Amino acid sequence: MQVRLAARVHAGAPGPQGKKLQTQIDSGKGRMKSDNCRRRVVVTGIGLVSPVGIGIEENWSNLISGKSGIGPITRFDCSAYGSKIAGEVKNFHPEEFISKKELRKMDPFLRFALGAAHYAMEDAGFKIAPEISTRVGVVMGCGLGGLLTIEESLKQIIESGPKKVSPFFIPMIISNMAPGLISIYHGAKGPNLSLQTACAAGTHAVGQAYHLIRNGFVEAMITGGVESTITTLAVAGFNAMRALSTRNDDPQHASRPFDKERNGFILSEGSGVLIVEELNFARARGAKIYAEVIGFGASGDAYHMAAPAPEVEGAARCMQMALDDAGVNPRDVQYINAHGTSTELNDKYETQAIKTVFGDHAYKLAVSSTKSMTGHLLGAAGGVEAAYTALTLHNQIMPPTINYEYPDPDCDLDYVPNVAREAAIDIALSNSFGFGGTNGTLVFKRWSGE
Repeated sequence: MQVRLAARVHAGAPGPQGKKLQTQIDSGKGRMKSDNCRRRVVVTGIGLVSPVGIGIEENWSNLISGKSGIGPITRFDCSAYGSKIAGEVKNFHPEEFISKKELRKMDPFLRFALGAAHYAMEDAGFKIAPEISTRVGVVMGCGLGGLLTIEESLKQIIESGPKKVSPFFIPMIISNMAPGLISIYHGAKGPNLSLQTACAAGTHAVGQAYHLIRNGFVEAMITGGVESTITTLAVAGFNAMRALSTRNDDPQHASRPFDKERNGFILSEGSGVLIVEELNFARARGAKIYAEVIGFGASGDAYHMAAPAPEVEGAARCMQMALDDAGVNPRDVQYINAHGTSTELNDKYETQAIKTVFGDHAYKLAVSSTKSMTGHLLGAAGGVEAAYTALTLHNQIMPPTINYEYPDPDCDLDYVPNVAREAAIDIALSNSFGFGGTNGTLVFKRWSGE
């Protein structure tokens, strides 16, 4: 069942500030005036569908407990495949908010996107009234789109001919249908965008949403990443690249970022969605705030289709751009949620890039990879990890890098090994690096109520 639009800006009755906000929007003035040319952007809602759980509470509890979501692949017979393990989403029930008729028209990646958006909007207590709908947009990142639907439809053509292909085939597979459906279900009529930048897509989406709000184009955005690629083609393709771990006899210890015994990443699926709002807009509707987004950087390696650049210039420049955008001194950063894929070159070069940017301070930083528990969600990774970074600041607890047993001389930073850590964290980064040499970094700040 589609989410019904609310009659008011927010669930509670608006105070004086909320009435002023509503008056500005109703009067059709377009961009709202601000005392500062650069407006502040805050995270007010989080929605998660991941291998370690559904929703905030289950995700966070499992994350800080160091619980892995990796197991044997159950979706298809993978006996002929080199890697037989993945991070599958369990216990997700989209029929609770999507009708069975509509579900039949959706590839799993669309269900995940709608699910995470539903949970995020619910968490934010945000219902989009018609009078503000043009000031709320959606931007989502995705890597491969409806791959399962492509595989199944090709099989139908081979076995029964082209007439058996669903008339919804095209809408089911295109990546931009994720933000499209989210906007339809929630009535968001602002910018509606889809980014396909591989494993950096979710981070780039959140960064784009941040800039749209900061520069006055919108007041709020639904943003993040989504992916569903635990399919025969995707697993075969990544196996052919020798990118996946083959630690099939011990799946929960297979994802081991920065550990010397790492031998590939774990393919995973899911979605992470954030509600980000202009600060005064959020305050006017009485929203809770998890963290503030204060910087974004994006760069390209211009080096290789799949391998990270050994000079680490692109990744380092991306982090430095994000810090410059935030106006933050590197020494003021306490924590980085690393891309940390559990592949030999990525972990080594990301470590080098961090040391390039932070110098001696790199050894005082805490760096952890939540992919040690979730696996690699590809286009969804940046959205999920942005959510985890906001929760890290909100709860003042750093998630661990589990399965860290054998130190690698090339990876010699503090990776929060195996056990979560309470700490005072004011500034945190979230890194994402993708095929094609595309890089993204977000900077978050602890919200202290100022």
